[in-house]
Amino acid sequence: MSQIDSILGLPDLAILAVDRKKDIHVWAKPHTRPHCLHCGASVLRVKATCERTLKHTRQGNQVLVLHLSVPKYHCKACGRYFRHRFAGIRPRLRCTEAYRLEVFEAHDGGVSQRKLQLTHRIGTATVERWYQSQIGQRISELSGRSCPQVMGIDEHFFTRKKGYATTLVDLKNHKVFDVVLGRSEPSLRGYLGRLTGKDLVRVVVMDLSETYRSIARQYFPNAQIVADRFHVVRLVNHHFLKLWQLQDPLGRKDRGLLSLMRRHEWKLQPDQRLSLDRYLQQWPVLHALYRAKQRLMRLLLVKTVNAKKAKQLLPRFLALLEQFEHSPAKTLAATLKDWIEPIVGMWRFSRSNGITEGFHTKMEMLSRRAFGFRNFENYRMRVLAQCGWNGIINRV
Repeated sequence: MSQIDSILGLPDLAILAVDRKKDIHVWAKPHTRPHCLHCGASVLRVKATCERTLKHTRQGNQVLVLHLSVPKYHCKACGRYFRHRFAGIRPRLRCTEAYRLEVFEAHDGGVSQRKLQLTHRIGTATVERWYQSQIGQRISELSGRSCPQVMGIDEHFFTRKKGYATTLVDLKNHKVFDVVLGRSEPSLRGYLGRLTGKDLVRVVVMDLSETYRSIARQYFPNAQIVADRFHVVRLVNHHFLKLWQLQDPLGRKDRGLLSLMRRHEWKLQPDQRLSLDRYLQQWPVLHALYRAKQRLMRLLLVKTVNAKKAKQLLPRFLALLEQFEHSPAKTLAATLKDWIEPIVGMWRFSRSNGITEGFHTKMEMLSRRAFGFRNFENYRMRVLAQCGWNGIINRV
């Protein structure tokens, strides 16, 4: 095959003529005769020939229109008929697969349907239909994946009518694994029951949700549950601010003191530390709670340590919990003791649900750009298209 015959990017085509007018018109025919599709014989005769007109691709501002001669063969060996099959061209379509993929990638990259209607000379409904078709094909390929080894699980709001949805994220590859409507065990039971590769999950990162912890224990038996560090730190700060409110309601409203109380002690400037110490001297109970909270924060922020180091830190952590149990912060101590294994698991891993929260922000932007979704499957398809894969469809 010559170079001019292969310029179309379609194999086994011979170019007969090229005419450049408003568009580029190319007439082509099969380069060779195939074998019979039914019996494999090579004794064929051409019974008839029809012409198909297809849009193939764009060159500059011109659309390349392919006029293809399609022979209809009669096999002398088995007596059956069939039409010539072309790679990259599906039957009964008015464009090639390359053209559909070109429109899909342009629309997925941000080109509007109205702009594609002008440049590619197709309707906006056609653009949407092709986009849905390509995404649906990709999602069907992704649906057979096994569960990731490191999984993040969290909830996000979908609509007021349908409530919340659960997001499963592959934290190792930074991809959304799936989105499921509902956040309770009964609503997720059907999906989790037919999920493949649940035994492959080694780590599940989550916030301090009892529902998700029971789900992880039931459906991911080999996984270690790790608490999300952000939510643990936020829980400690929330309880400390409530205790401060009980001790000194007026001081709690001071925005300057609030800023100092929220910061870590080791990040304060010398003058800020001196000002905070002068205030805490007036409240001995609050002063003791603040010191214990800072020691607890240093332990909670430890990460990526080995098992030996974690065992050395555990007695210090238990001693702090014992101290909190005999203080006004006994509710906080009970919660931390209930989640002690997932919290200790934070020391061994650096993964957190920050990736999941970032995807939730992107999902919210997708919903706003669409002015909201009513159909959850359309929403799920868009989320997986934008957050679950790299947006590139590979063709052989």
